Amino acid sequence: MTSSHRWILKDVHAAAGGVFREQRGGGVVASYGDHDAELTAALDGAGLVEMAERGVLEVSGPKRLELLQGLVSNDVAGRRPGQGCRAALMTAKGHLRFLLRLLVEEDVVHLETDRDRLDLLQRVLEHYRVAAPVRFAATSRVVLALVGVASSRLLKTLGIETPVSPEDHARVTLAGQDVLVARAGDLPGGGFVLHVGPEQAEAVWGALSAGGARPVGRDALDARRVEDLTPWYEADITEDNLLHETGLLGELHSPTKGCYVGQEVVARLEARGGNVNKALRRVRLSAPAASGAAVRADGKDVGRLTTTAVSPRVGPIALAWIHRGHLAPGTQLDVAGASATVVDDFSQE
Repeated sequence: MTSSHRWILKDVHAAAGGVFREQRGGGVVASYGDHDAELTAALDGAGLVEMAERGVLEVSGPKRLELLQGLVSNDVAGRRPGQGCRAALMTAKGHLRFLLRLLVEEDVVHLETDRDRLDLLQRVLEHYRVAAPVRFAATSRVVLALVGVASSRLLKTLGIETPVSPEDHARVTLAGQDVLVARAGDLPGGGFVLHVGPEQAEAVWGALSAGGARPVGRDALDARRVEDLTPWYEADITEDNLLHETGLLGELHSPTKGCYVGQEVVARLEARGGNVNKALRRVRLSAPAASGAAVRADGKDVGRLTTTAVSPRVGPIALAWIHRGHLAPGTQLDVAGASATVVDDFSQE
């Protein structure tokens, strides 16, 4: 059974002043003691995060691209080695089972997703494989992330030419270690993920830190995700959701590829103008609130909060699922007796 979180660098985080909290059946570093400085690093600098909840499944064999092309929402078959994409793997009814980063190399495709769902992902792929010559292998790789506008410059000072397009990737040597670095479209403001072996993770983390990256806790990272309207699976999105509801259709879907699981639902919604019953929105709160808190209007539940955070500039903020009748910017709502305002862009606040 795959564990949901692997504390490869726990001692490193503790030595840096990390404060831990439980999250989604495991633990994450909430903060390193200076929320404002961490948020600044994740925005204007280079913030360093261990993505302990992420894992990697390798797909190999001569029919690997053909199999994946018939399952996921984006075009995989058209990607050359060094390219990649993000995609959804859905049920036949269009519900989101997995959000994936697919990185294509010469002989293998790396699927990055939530570690606690790797076993299920492999079982689903094996179900669709039938007798096709495709193999699956869960890896022990650690996923690190660099966020902030200075991340590319930091990597270049370490001798790494950074990929340009989202999910493009390259094998590089960092601190004498083999690292797969990819530009990551699911990080707030853009950034990079680095796949590295567990024995090499501390050396790579140390090299990035010595190069100027600042460790960033999840309190600051969540604030950046809310500000940037960057939802993640399990934190904000579950199997209850449809792709159109997430606002990620343009990033995870190819309108020109052939059939895949859930395509009929996506096509039907597209034909109807993409109208859905609820959608994710940013909200500004008058007081901090807990994830999962009900969002109400006129005494009725019209949604719920997902990721909640505190922005030094804006104050308490959150992502929220909200019914379609209350999506307009400026709409006034209620969360646990406090006011909540739908916001289009916090930079305009």
